[in-house]
Amino acid sequence: METKAKVLATMKEAGEPLNAGKIAELSGIDRKISARMQGRIGPSIFQPFYDVQKLLSKQFIVVNYAQIFLVVSFLATVIFTGCMFFGGSDILLCFFLLSTGATFLIFAACITNSPYSNIGASRELFQMLCYEPAVLFACIGFYLATGSFNVSDIIQADLPAIVKTPGFFVAFVFILTIKLRKSPFDLSASHHPHQELVKGITTDMGAQTLALYEIAEWYEHVFLMGFVGLFFVWNNPWSYLLAVVAVLVTYFLEILIDNTSARVKWHFMFKLAWGFTILVAGVNLIILMVI
Repeated sequence: METKAKVLATMKEAGEPLNAGKIAELSGIDRKISARMQGRIGPSIFQPFYDVQKLLSKQFIVVNYAQIFLVVSFLATVIFTGCMFFGGSDILLCFFLLSTGATFLIFAACITNSPYSNIGASRELFQMLCYEPAVLFACIGFYLATGSFNVSDIIQADLPAIVKTPGFFVAFVFILTIKLRKSPFDLSASHHPHQELVKGITTDMGAQTLALYEIAEWYEHVFLMGFVGLFFVWNNPWSYLLAVVAVLVTYFLEILIDNTSARVKWHFMFKLAWGFTILVAGVNLIILMVI
């Protein structure tokens, strides 16, 4: 019983840093806009927070304690990644930590021995293989444009990075759909009930474990949107307003794609992600190297 109490206390404390309740509004806006696109009124923008709050208050149920440890590690890694990024740290290190967190999530799904979770985990691993090249290209683009990988140096540049890295930006926005696990690339954790594998990696997560996963996903979305905004920030205070507009437009575009496209097969996703990244970001890289 003491072990159980300690685990529950750790879980509830994990949702407090950086005010997770306000971050939940991003997910709530997503659901609200999706509902409007489908001709529905939709839930309150605070509904994701209410859902997580309810999950945290439910009876403690878990497949095994190793899964809890891995999910908590996933959450902690994502939060630490966001703190480093918004603290002005190295973007390469930030994405390395984010990939480490994704690995914890994959292990958390595999460790349950459920066929559905295992399928979701294998698909999540494959999706990492699809989007990592574009992430690496984006980081290289920032270095070529500003001469540094550090966020603190990038935001002090004389020009926004988007001026020199439009191809890298387009490639990153393209794979962002995979990273956000949205249709047509929601192979590992679909939220659409008509798909053959609903939720996938979270199939065997319940109550507090699922709540922690949802919180981690909110923080992950904030970090990714922050990276999108980084393309538009330079040493001009008004650039932050431009970055906010770019983030809102990008997020709306992701919601639109999610609600208007059908899921594709995994091999098509691989060819499309790598082909588009090499074409768009590769051309941009060649131009920067020549210039």
